[in-house]
Amino acid sequence: MSLTQQRKHHALGAVFFAALLAGCASKPSGPVQVVDRTQSGTQAQRQYQQQVTSGQYRVQRGDTLYSIAFRFGWDWKALAARNNISAPYVIRPGQAIHFGMPPSSASAAVQPTRPATPVTAPVVSSRPPVQSVPATKPATVSKAPVVSSTPPAPGKVESVTRSSKGWAWPSSGVLIGKFSSNGSLNKGIDIAGNLGQPVLAASDGTVVYAGSGLRGYGELVIIKHSDTYVSAYGHNRRLLVREGQQVKVGQHIAEMGSTGTDRVKLHFEIRRQGKPVDPLQYLPRR
Repeated sequence: MSLTQQRKHHALGAVFFAALLAGCASKPSGPVQVVDRTQSGTQAQRQYQQQVTSGQYRVQRGDTLYSIAFRFGWDWKALAARNNISAPYVIRPGQAIHFGMPPSSASAAVQPTRPATPVTAPVVSSRPPVQSVPATKPATVSKAPVVSSTPPAPGKVESVTRSSKGWAWPSSGVLIGKFSSNGSLNKGIDIAGNLGQPVLAASDGTVVYAGSGLRGYGELVIIKHSDTYVSAYGHNRRLLVREGQQVKVGQHIAEMGSTGTDRVKLHFEIRRQGKPVDPLQYLPRR
């Protein structure tokens, strides 16, 4: 290699090194964001929505007022009041649940006030029409099927340690996911465990949802503890309770699993008036 070629080679190397340093200097000095790929498939689906305040939702089979409120960031009492649903808060498939002002209320709010015009309403009978039945063929009365109202056998109740706020850990295991308050990913905590490991009620209450209708939660149990608090237990393998059942703190309500996620774990949430709160602020210190 001639002297001229050597000089050109060194010059090109210097230019490349300077460009590399400039590229490094242009990067932000703050911490680099790390994405946990093991959680993206589940938590991206389970992102907590800020309270939906417009539009409506059509009730699907298996929905409850509590599960709809949980899904769309509402306090169940407020959602019931918005839709004029009174106790025992029964909803039916196809029913419209309004998040904003119902159309009738909205139209009434913008209608100008007009003098009332007396209108004579026709008399409408509230009784169903009576069909005549031939005397030779007496009417046949079909009996409704008898449905057992006996609740499932109560699960085992373990002796657990409760915090000063009355809450107990829903399962033993390593804490692998903490609450996030920035509105992005985790609105509860995640506890690792073994397949089939008991999941316990974190406080006394009533089961208001037991099913798999909420995307990203797998087999899910929601318990109402008071007019203020509900708790949720997701990704179970098997549910041991049904809606309407009373449970005690420490009672077995499910078996830990991996439904709706990529590993065996329990996703646990506490919501206060519909808003997620950090469960670690309510559970006993370990």
